[in-house]
Amino acid sequence: MKGKIVLIPFPYTDLTGSKPRPALVLAEAPEDVVVAFISSRVSHLTDSCLLIDESYPDYEATGLKTASVLRLDKVATIARSLLIGEIGEVTGSIKADVNKKLAKIFRL
Repeated sequence: MKGKIVLIPFPYTDLTGSKPRPALVLAEAPEDVVVAFISSRVSHLTDSCLLIDESYPDYEATGLKTASVLRLDKVATIARSLLIGEIGEVTGSIKADVNKKLAKIFRL
């Protein structure tokens, strides 16, 4: 499941509800998964973001409908039972760039 792009009920920031949103599975445990939020709003890129778009030869494997931003600063642990479905996965050069970005962000 690690590396898969899944749909999860992501809560609104005011916690009044949630909406199905894509997220990348970063790690997994028997009952939970650690995910990073994916957004189609590409205007506010920071050092903790990765733009995933058609410039990647393996973009189609992601299952994303439009250019999107992987927000590695928005990470959550959620119960596997909350997963709505799987839409794709990161492979090849996207996976390599995610791993580089994670290593840089979480270097302790």
